[in-house]
Amino acid sequence: SFVGIVLVAINPYEQLPIYGEDIINAYSGQNMGDMDPHIFAVAEEAYKQMARDERNQSIIVSGESGAGKTVSAKYAMRYFATVSGSASEANVEEKVLASNPIMESIGNAKTTRNDNSSRFGKYIEIGFDKRYRIIGANMRTYLLEKSRVVFQAEEERNYHIFYQLCASAALPEFKTLRLG
Repeated sequence: SFVGIVLVAINPYEQLPIYGEDIINAYSGQNMGDMDPHIFAVAEEAYKQMARDERNQSIIVSGESGAGKTVSAKYAMRYFATVSGSASEANVEEKVLASNPIMESIGNAKTTRNDNSSRFGKYIEIGFDKRYRIIGANMRTYLLEKSRVVFQAEEERNYHIFYQLCASAALPEFKTLRLG
């Protein structure tokens, strides 16, 4: 539900039929609050204000581990790609998030609450042309827990990458690293 201009979303942990192109088209051009609370309503409001006011907009996606932040960001990017007419350019949200598996191995770790918890933040910047079509995107990442490299709480682990490197130490391509 909406709380002012904040959307409170809950991860249902299953695929729901509320993110397709028909739903995107239903939210396109609508005012926030005229339709049910949805990530597409927030994306439409940002897109409209960007076009109307010719000013940069931000959408902050925040939540607990496993809340669906990455998926919500993906849906917002899909919304922008569809309403701007950029959707035919091979799933812009997939291109932007393509580096995510690499970032997860470097920046994810086992915590007491989640075996694959992101310990990094993401800032995704989407560029639009004068006709408000997507022309590019950039994702910056920020490691949130540098101290995890040298210390982990009981029942927690270091970043996955350290264990992956150690498990691969015997492979020929890793011999020069002298991990073993």
